[in-house]
Amino acid sequence: MKYENIVEAIFVNRPNRLIANVLVDGELEKVHVKNTGRCKEILSEGTKVYLEKSNNPNRKTRYSLISAYKDELLINIDSQVPNQVVYSSIHANQIEELKDVRLLKKEVTYGDSRFDLYYEKGKEKGFIEVKGVTLEIDGLSLFPDAPTDRGTKHINGIIESIKEGYKSYIFFLIQIPGIKYFKPNEEMDKKFAHALLEAKNAGVQILAYNSLVTKDQILLDEKVEVLI
Repeated sequence: MKYENIVEAIFVNRPNRLIANVLVDGELEKVHVKNTGRCKEILSEGTKVYLEKSNNPNRKTRYSLISAYKDELLINIDSQVPNQVVYSSIHANQIEELKDVRLLKKEVTYGDSRFDLYYEKGKEKGFIEVKGVTLEIDGLSLFPDAPTDRGTKHINGIIESIKEGYKSYIFFLIQIPGIKYFKPNEEMDKKFAHALLEAKNAGVQILAYNSLVTKDQILLDEKVEVLI
């Protein structure tokens, strides 16, 4: 996933989930934040961030905030990008567990759930629910960074698909380079953590991969150990 027209800025504050104030060349600028999560461990005053400048003259904000430094780590916080990265990586045969997929569809409804991807591979078929991970503590990646009833509902839907004979996946794309381990954030959301354990026990395939992140790009990198 490649970005265009990247601009460096300094984070000032975040009045609401959608908007942040930053300094661009010393001038205060209101920008769109491409993540409605808290990101409080990342977005703190004085943090160096990267923006993508929009070519749309009708937008209320000229820039979107896409990544930020946490110490030496550059973390991509764009919540729209994980689905795109996983989709393109499957097409490129870069994910060992999902090689040679012959059919891949986006945004597919199953029961009362809507999953990110549907795939067919040989005699296998199933759904893939993608979650972007931006929270890192002491080298460990965690999800979620805020309670997510919607995320728990998705997991329960994936479990139901397994009961119907599908081979389904929950895929955590860690939008952080160099991470080696992932675990559910039980302290933040016990229901989600419990649902993920139930999914594993039911036969759901749980994958986590980290990413290569630069100021203008994010790419799938290495498989990460899942601690459940």
